[in-house]
Amino acid sequence: MNAPHPMTPPQGGETAELKVLVAAPRGFCAGVDRAIRIVELALERFGAPVYVRHEIVHNRYVVESLKAKGAIFVESLDQVPDGVPVVFSAHGVPKAVPAKAEARGLDYIDATCPLVSKVHRQAERANEAGRHIVFVGHAGHPEVIGTLGQLPEGAMTLVESVDDVAKLSPPDPELLSYLTQTTLSVDDTRDIIAALQHRFPAISGPRGEDICYATSNRQEAVKAIAGQCDRMIVIGAPNSSNSLRLVEVAERLGTPAHLVQRGTDVDPAWLDDIGTLGITAGASAPETLVREVIDAVAAHRPITEEVVVTAEENMVFKLPRGLEAA
Repeated sequence: MNAPHPMTPPQGGETAELKVLVAAPRGFCAGVDRAIRIVELALERFGAPVYVRHEIVHNRYVVESLKAKGAIFVESLDQVPDGVPVVFSAHGVPKAVPAKAEARGLDYIDATCPLVSKVHRQAERANEAGRHIVFVGHAGHPEVIGTLGQLPEGAMTLVESVDDVAKLSPPDPELLSYLTQTTLSVDDTRDIIAALQHRFPAISGPRGEDICYATSNRQEAVKAIAGQCDRMIVIGAPNSSNSLRLVEVAERLGTPAHLVQRGTDVDPAWLDDIGTLGITAGASAPETLVREVIDAVAAHRPITEEVVVTAEENMVFKLPRGLEAA
């Protein structure tokens, strides 16, 4: 980790103008946008209530907004009554979940992000080729649970760190593949993959990186501004993997960073004695929360706002059949 850079105190005390650098890209990605739209369209087509297994995306504001429209969030299909539609979250689900829904005759809509579904298909292909799969991810995260659940138990081994790589004892070191969770730290994952390739030279990986474009872009945007900032605020949920990674990216560059969910979470003490503040948002955070946080900052200090663009995003994912015309 780099040594923290010195704070740049403002001239003239607390009321001096604070420079706010807003990262771009930030906030909603195409997969999140699609998942939320699926729930909204399901409500239009079927009427309330529509059940959603797990949070559709990891953001309390989004979940509460959908609840107000008639969505009911549950953690298990056992909580879904017969005869009502159910939506599976953007993080993906184990194969046993749609199988159980079909056995009960439930109408279900799969809102899994297409980039997560791509990892599921890669796992199936590697398994069909007789390869054991090393999956890089965070234990307990819904995306990891969903991916591990695509194959029979024992077909995949989860690793979370370089240290885990040293403990691996695969059935056949010559028949190995690796895949990764889509919302990881780009730098951490690169180190883990390097350790896998060093220990198992025959290991194969995906043709392209599994970490999604939005996760990579948001991390690069933080890297572009963190060195210019005395402090950073990341807007996202505490259970949002990609948001937590943004905090880590900033702090590794020596910039103190805070994760907030709303403007009310901004501590005025964070704004004392600094000259430049960076702001970004995880892929599940809507732009309205970005504006709310900037307004909260401006309520404590006069600001000048500058958007720093490091990439343009125009990705759009198709909606499931049947909902397109809803």
